[in-house]
Amino acid sequence: MFKKILIANRGEIALRVIRTCREMGIKTVAVYSTADEESLHVRFADEAVCIGPAASSESYLKMPNIIAAAEITNADAIHPGYGFLSENAKFSKLCEEHNIKFIGATGEMIDQMGDKANAKSTMIAAGVPCVPGSEGVITDFDECEKLAEETGYPVMLKASAGGGGKGMRAVWKPEDLKEAWDSARQESKAAFGNDDMYMEKLIEEPRHIEIQIVGDSFGKACHLSERDCSVQRRHQKLTEETPSPFMTDKLREDMGNAAVKAAEFIKYEGAGTVEFLVDKHRNFYFMEMNTRIQVEHPITEEVVNYDLIREQILVAAGVPISGKNYYPQMHSIECRINAEDPHNNFRPAPGKIATFHAPGGHGVRIDTHVYAGYMIPPNYDSMIAKLITTAQTREEAINKMKRALDEFVIEGIKTTIPFHRQLMDHPDYVSGNYTTKFMEDFKMES
Repeated sequence: MFKKILIANRGEIALRVIRTCREMGIKTVAVYSTADEESLHVRFADEAVCIGPAASSESYLKMPNIIAAAEITNADAIHPGYGFLSENAKFSKLCEEHNIKFIGATGEMIDQMGDKANAKSTMIAAGVPCVPGSEGVITDFDECEKLAEETGYPVMLKASAGGGGKGMRAVWKPEDLKEAWDSARQESKAAFGNDDMYMEKLIEEPRHIEIQIVGDSFGKACHLSERDCSVQRRHQKLTEETPSPFMTDKLREDMGNAAVKAAEFIKYEGAGTVEFLVDKHRNFYFMEMNTRIQVEHPITEEVVNYDLIREQILVAAGVPISGKNYYPQMHSIECRINAEDPHNNFRPAPGKIATFHAPGGHGVRIDTHVYAGYMIPPNYDSMIAKLITTAQTREEAINKMKRALDEFVIEGIKTTIPFHRQLMDHPDYVSGNYTTKFMEDFKMES
């Protein structure tokens, strides 16, 4: 087992990893930028190393600084969390070259699944259902035009190196294709330094349902059932739940088997998520695979009583998994609490937290790194907390979430708490009748 793990991340996920390490008797090293000196992950780690200024390009994305921090503290493993370098093949390989275990996928696996066009080709070979469209990167606009005609409108153009909704365009008719092609490529080039595009049939009335998987170094994988992530704004998830209110026992079995098949086909090692689009007829199609821990992993942990971070560490240390699949025994909902103003188009709202009171009680979990007096820097993602409620039924979990949101007090900045409180009363959400288009019609009440 590892003696010391460096966490190459910040905020709540860094603190989350530190907690599990401490329970396992493993020493921890926090890295931080000058903007994060007062963050809780720095305070609770056994050691802390400043790796650069506030800009993530000069700190949390600066590979030589992170490797140097691991070497001077004698860390024998690095946990990348999510975001930043968690799905960076070069960083995974760099850790290997320096005899430091990367707690995550190998560089080869990240290359295989991180590029969406490659991932789709791999999944077709594995026999996993995929959305009709291009089998790889589209070489030019002529090919794009021809393929759109063959696939049938509407189609979705996607950046091959994409994520977070960047480089994506829905095209409903032929005359709009050229403009969408040009703008998507331009946006992708600016965001990822890569303008490769691929195309898929646009699935109407889709739900975004993902399957949590874990694979070990012996080629064995298991699944921990689904999470419904359909409530999104600009392709960014706002809330998640498990089990999905749209799920049937047969669909869960079929999607779980497909996800395990995908993981075992590439001999996947670590925790990962196979993401699917599910249409109104409950046909499901592979969308992408995230080769890291997800923001929303706590709801899975709550319904199957399973520490995913602990399992990541054990698998990285060479411990085999049991191989059994896990099914939800309860219902859990997560609300992402962001420093954003929901009454002003969700504009980021960094600043100093004057008052912070966290809700509590049975079935309430909060993952956060903030506190009263904490200054939220403007340099990073706006998520400051995750509020999770778990109960025997969906109705009870929603009622518990309402109560917890009413108790949650954050003053000094704007947050998305009012949005989530309104969401929990929305008839379509309460009935489970929502798709990825839900936010297009959602209107905040004053």
